[in-house]
Amino acid sequence: MTAVSSALHYLTGQLRQIGLFIALIVIIIFFQITTNGITLAPINVSNLIVQNSYILILAVGMVMVIIAGHIDLSVGSVVAFVGAMSGVMITQWHMPWWLAIVACLVLGAVVGMWQGFWIAYFGIPSFIVTLAGMLTFRGLTQIALQNQQISPFPDEFRALGSGFLPDLGGGTSLLEPLTVILGVLATAGMILSDMKQRASRKKHGLEDEPLPWFVLKMVFTAGLILLITFLLASYRGTPIVLIVMGVLMVGYSAVMANSVWGRHIYAIGGNMHAAELSGVNTKRVSFTLFINMGVLSALAGLVFTAQLNLANPKAGDGFELDAIAAVFIGGAAVTGGIGTVVGAIIGGLIIGILNNGMSIMGVGTEYQQLIKGLVLLAAVAFDVFNKRRAKAATK
Repeated sequence: MTAVSSALHYLTGQLRQIGLFIALIVIIIFFQITTNGITLAPINVSNLIVQNSYILILAVGMVMVIIAGHIDLSVGSVVAFVGAMSGVMITQWHMPWWLAIVACLVLGAVVGMWQGFWIAYFGIPSFIVTLAGMLTFRGLTQIALQNQQISPFPDEFRALGSGFLPDLGGGTSLLEPLTVILGVLATAGMILSDMKQRASRKKHGLEDEPLPWFVLKMVFTAGLILLITFLLASYRGTPIVLIVMGVLMVGYSAVMANSVWGRHIYAIGGNMHAAELSGVNTKRVSFTLFINMGVLSALAGLVFTAQLNLANPKAGDGFELDAIAAVFIGGAAVTGGIGTVVGAIIGGLIIGILNNGMSIMGVGTEYQQLIKGLVLLAAVAFDVFNKRRAKAATK
């Protein structure tokens, strides 16, 4: 009974993460049934990844900002501004596409420095600074484009948003070989990493996760990766942007879990005053956090522009709301200090699957907005409920 009660206690504490995965599975099954199998069709899965890539990239940066207790309302406008400047650089200044990508990422860092300075060193709340940034960079976008669209872009640049890795099978194999190899390697890497982390926690006496649950979670994750691998390999293979997102997810997850900078971000969000008393340079951390957000916004802008093959003054409208919603649906706390990169990615996927499934079913945009709003409210209400339950349990 002790082992059972210990397992139940652990699972109760992980209710947020468990609920997130269950919600994702239920939504996928629901739309798979209601769309007559279109949701998990290989072409639709590939399109889902490509069409939601820029929101997922923004969610990676946004979850770190929100964990630290800040907010960034300017990311949609920064996406538009960077997309506009990439168009100007490539089509009007005749800059090589690869140099334009580097220049745009640097531009994103400069944008982050500008906003981070006012937030970290001048003490203006991030809500106000980034609200001003939303207006400022939208205006700069219209100035750069002179309220016109710029197109087309070179094929090499477009590959960033809608290209695929080379087909090693020459288009004749049943499953694209490179995608299968990458999927198997990703699965093996995930299993080895999880086992290594569990062994490390057990060595230091920090492991409280029941072994059956650990195995079940690992099998489920491995099965999900292999399923996505099979579906992608059945179509055109691996989208280039999926590799970009995979690197971001693994890299930033490691940074947030293992680096000093990541721990400082959690500390600032948990209690800024306590973090300052502990010696954390809160101003520098906040400053670098917004530089990071600026670079990721620039990357999302490049991906979005490359995907559309178009620099548009109206690009990025509402992207900040989707990114913020993805973070909160993914389990981040409204008050800061809690959240994960993987959770933000899953939250973004939930939004993407909702959009995709409802569009296939012919649901009007007005009802789509209504449903997404209710899902966001439910996610935040669930977070508040968990906090109240945990607080009551400690009394």
